[in-house]
Amino acid sequence: MSPKSKSHLRSTIGLDMLVRDVMTTDVITVQKFESVLAVADILASRNISGIPVVDKQGKVVGIITQADILSVVGIRKDRTFKDLLKHMLGEPLQERRMGDIVGDVMTAQVLTTTPETNIAEVVRIMDEKKIRRLIVVDEKNKLAGIISRADILKAVLRKLK
Repeated sequence: MSPKSKSHLRSTIGLDMLVRDVMTTDVITVQKFESVLAVADILASRNISGIPVVDKQGKVVGIITQADILSVVGIRKDRTFKDLLKHMLGEPLQERRMGDIVGDVMTAQVLTTTPETNIAEVVRIMDEKKIRRLIVVDEKNKLAGIISRADILKAVLRKLK
């Protein structure tokens, strides 16, 4: 492959690949009445950073992430190392979320995408919103999958090889 054609491939790769070709379809889900502690255990043991929250019909009602769970102990994304040290020394952190169940701490305003969206658009949204994953839903807002930065990276590398 010539350098020129390889450069063209790189510039169009995100437009040519669709979410449905990259997303993870075997997704762990939780419901909003489950224990935050149980979800924290799933996140830690599976080495994942977020889990879609669905209702009994499989419709997406939110997402619970490591950051959401850490907010229970008062640790927000924008906390500095100095804030955390002060907290360890006994100073309370402000804006602590309270609750023992997923529905109390999950993010209800979840960003979603569809299987037909191109990867370039997904990357733009993730970058703009500073998020690591998007939940993929069908036309009825039912969970179809999840797409993460890791999924995109793997797909791009496969395409470039």
